[in-house]
Amino acid sequence: MGPYLLGLRLSGRRVLVVGGGRVAQRRVPALLEAGAVVTVVSPSVTPALDDLIEAGRITWEARRYEVGDCDGAWLVQACTSNAAANTAVAAEAESKRIWCVRADDKDATAAWTPATGRVDEISVAVTAGGDPRRAAGIRDAVVDALRDGTVDARRNRTKPVGVALVGGGPGDPGLITVRGRQLLAQADVVVADRLAPRALLDELAPDVELVDAAKVPYGRSLSQDKINELLIDRAKQGKFVVRLKGGDPFVFGRGGEEMLACAREGIPVLVVPGITSSVAVPAAAGVPVTHRGVSQEFHVISVHVAPDDPASTVDWPALARSKGTLVLMMAVERLPKIVESLLRDGRSPETPVMVVQDGTLPTQRAVSASLSTVADRVSAAGIRPPAIVIVGDVVRVGQEVEMVRAERVP
Repeated sequence: MGPYLLGLRLSGRRVLVVGGGRVAQRRVPALLEAGAVVTVVSPSVTPALDDLIEAGRITWEARRYEVGDCDGAWLVQACTSNAAANTAVAAEAESKRIWCVRADDKDATAAWTPATGRVDEISVAVTAGGDPRRAAGIRDAVVDALRDGTVDARRNRTKPVGVALVGGGPGDPGLITVRGRQLLAQADVVVADRLAPRALLDELAPDVELVDAAKVPYGRSLSQDKINELLIDRAKQGKFVVRLKGGDPFVFGRGGEEMLACAREGIPVLVVPGITSSVAVPAAAGVPVTHRGVSQEFHVISVHVAPDDPASTVDWPALARSKGTLVLMMAVERLPKIVESLLRDGRSPETPVMVVQDGTLPTQRAVSASLSTVADRVSAAGIRPPAIVIVGDVVRVGQEVEMVRAERVP
């Protein structure tokens, strides 16, 4: 017959663990997380359990099991490698009407320890007929589905309210955070940027309102004021709104403006950081933005206006003098003027440069050149936004990695 599953609230209750080996090592942390008062009876314990003992988190009786050890326990775990000892522990527990889990015999035990997982307030427990490996596999699948929101997320009675500013990462839908994907699955309204991971939008439920907030360079766009109005309007209707952005909401994502607009209207805002493309795209192209002995600093610059534009607040002469890596965003259309400014203020014309288009996506491609030739190379290659420009000697590190790999190919 199948077990009757029950969630035990063990806070402040004594739990006896007999045995100090690897099985006990796996089970004790979960018991402590549930608030149990744990006593371990064993002649020896693993180093991990010893750390818990030293920290005063569990009590250790350094001896073999004795009749009477079960007294006062609400739950007993028989985890020794000796079947006779486990039988004796289970027999005492049974005589005193205390639930006992035997780790060595799923058929003789009075209870099974399920494979457990937790996502926010949801606890998952799987028994699988006493087969721990199968139970763990099923547990992992369910927990993953809860984390990414594919399991019944929108029926949650305590669904978030207000607006969530979610960073979608650099483009690859697999690079959004677990929390971001969770909230996306719970949304009533999604206001999505052009650079947000579009593949995730196909997973939305049919009744989710999807608002295209694209800002196409030199093309169609939705003004920031209109976006703010949409967020506020839908949230005031009692809907949970996810503002899905590319990269990170606060790295040239205007997330601060949206947060302020909502705050002025009394709308709660949850911010979920994202993987910024300023670091992720160079990494996807094999270029570290810092490297020991090469660059110990990097600068991320938005080039939505050219260096000679009065609206620019960037200290381009200081960047030209810097030995750090420059990561330039929204820079492709203004690359000739950027090169002119950097060369004029002291950057070597031989400085290596890489321009990466569609970073982290299947369509990713890159062009490498020197600072003096990069503008012509990018134009000839037809590189278009979204693209990121990396300026600095770290580009050579990526090229060296590729050379080493090529040499090792048989």
